[in-house]
Amino acid sequence: MNTIATLLIVWIVTSISLLIISKLPFGVEVDTIQKAFFSAAILGIVTTIVRPILHFVFAVPNLLTFDLLSGIFTFMIAVVCFSLAAWLVEGFRLRFGIWSAVLGAFALTIINSLIYSLLGV
Repeated sequence: MNTIATLLIVWIVTSISLLIISKLPFGVEVDTIQKAFFSAAILGIVTTIVRPILHFVFAVPNLLTFDLLSGIFTFMIAVVCFSLAAWLVEGFRLRFGIWSAVLGAFALTIINSLIYSLLGV
């Protein structure tokens, strides 16, 4: 599959996942389907920009812990990116602050994985 098709699939899956998450009692709110698509795009852009920077920042703690906590650091990066996207997009809110970001990022990972497995991607 080419890069554009892959990006389109990721965008659609993330948008659908955000809509599903907004229906769960995690405090993640997305006003409309248009906001979900816009939020998914912003989340992708934020993740593309912020993730390498935070991986660099967390490189020393990762080395000091011999990668024992690398999963936690990676998840923290996902929470930061999720929070930043919500902060940047009007109509995408985290009602319970960091707790909504933690639950939302975790749910996004699970729901995206489920959808990808259903699609066979």
